[in-house]
Amino acid sequence: MSKLIRHICIVLFVMAMGYEAMGQVNRFVPAQTPSRPELNPVRPNGNKKGNMGKRLEAARNRYISRQLDLTDEEATKFWPLYNQYQQELTAVRILKRLNNSTSSTNGTEQIDKEIYYESQLVGIRKRYRDSFSKILPPEKVSILYKSEQEFNDELIKQLSERSERAGN
Repeated sequence: MSKLIRHICIVLFVMAMGYEAMGQVNRFVPAQTPSRPELNPVRPNGNKKGNMGKRLEAARNRYISRQLDLTDEEATKFWPLYNQYQQELTAVRILKRLNNSTSSTNGTEQIDKEIYYESQLVGIRKRYRDSFSKILPPEKVSILYKSEQEFNDELIKQLSERSERAGN
């Protein structure tokens, strides 16, 4: 059971941190500017998510589902909105990682882009908080954000433990 939870956490961590960005930088088309980020990065083969991404998403969704204890009506409205929310966050995280993976001759410009992407993430969270509040009671919205953080924290912890066991 502990091994299963560990694997689920690892998969979710990778997805939460923008799993597509961990691949080759040139796999995303087209290069984006901070004024209008592309929200649907596409891999060369046309897939938007690999098998690992799908497993990670499924594990994260199961964890959140258990934490929120959604009614059928809430779940019907919540999951499409939540999936859209995750897609937007992931797209901005990918752009942020791409910005950090290239060296810029103008360090100020790179920092400005970093701040821009951070503000985009905050803006998405605020916008969806309001949307989630139309579907869920405030207590469940709070549980949602806490559950995401707990899940990510557990994933990081387990990845760290794995790294230590591997001698890295």
